[in-house]
Amino acid sequence: MFPRVAWVWWGLLCAVAAAVAYGVASVFQAVAARAVDDGGSGVDPRLLVRVLRQWRYVLGLGLDVVGFVAQLAALRVLPLFVVQAALAASLAVTAVAALTLGVRLSGREWGAIALVCAGLALLGVSARSEGSEPVGTAFHVGLLVAVALLATAGWTVGRAPEHVRTPALGLVSGLCFGVVALAGRVLDATGVTAVLTDPAAYALAAAGVLAMLFYASALQRGSVTTATALMVVGETVVPSLIGVVMLGDSTRAGFAPVAVAGFVVAVAAALALARFGEVDSPQRTPVPR
Repeated sequence: MFPRVAWVWWGLLCAVAAAVAYGVASVFQAVAARAVDDGGSGVDPRLLVRVLRQWRYVLGLGLDVVGFVAQLAALRVLPLFVVQAALAASLAVTAVAALTLGVRLSGREWGAIALVCAGLALLGVSARSEGSEPVGTAFHVGLLVAVALLATAGWTVGRAPEHVRTPALGLVSGLCFGVVALAGRVLDATGVTAVLTDPAAYALAAAGVLAMLFYASALQRGSVTTATALMVVGETVVPSLIGVVMLGDSTRAGFAPVAVAGFVVAVAAALALARFGEVDSPQRTPVPR
């Protein structure tokens, strides 16, 4: 058996691997989403069918699968606030990856990337290996109810005026990603039968599909920075709070202030990089900064 500290560093490695996979995937998926923009409005499920015809989106989806497996591994041994902050750091990876498309980074953005790394380092120092507190069947079923409510909210705001639609869809997609994290944390993975009979498994799958649909819809027509910033808030703050209040997440003794500082720094720096939630296609001329 690994000692606790070894599990912590294994979890951190998985969380960072997930951030790298998600960050690079965003570059490919963003180009694909813009390529199929038909000028429509609202949330159209056929958007996912159209983007799946783009090889860049399929490649990005493959990286998402790799990232998701790494995320699940991290969620089994680390507090949610550490894993979700690490996933927000995928924007720093996307920013660096966007250099290959000719996008320039300002000094402020390079500083934000450095702060993301510093915030994650603080979280790493303060983290301890975690297992979920027993939450009972009601929590698992509650995740399915949350998915239904978020689906209704997403379809409703998808028909709102654009100044409301874009940030609202970004937030709803982030909350869906948060449900994915919560479901992955409490999922009963003791066997195939346990997984197939666990409501959390179905909440995880449905929330993942809805998150991709709502986020792609927000990016297709609205402000990238706004949509991504709200998505980051939704996927980090809410599940992290639930992890602390309901799932027994905590820090090493005496390191709570360090963890809070690391979380705030990492998420705030990620928000400063929100424009990299989507990058311009290679055919577009980057705007000099």
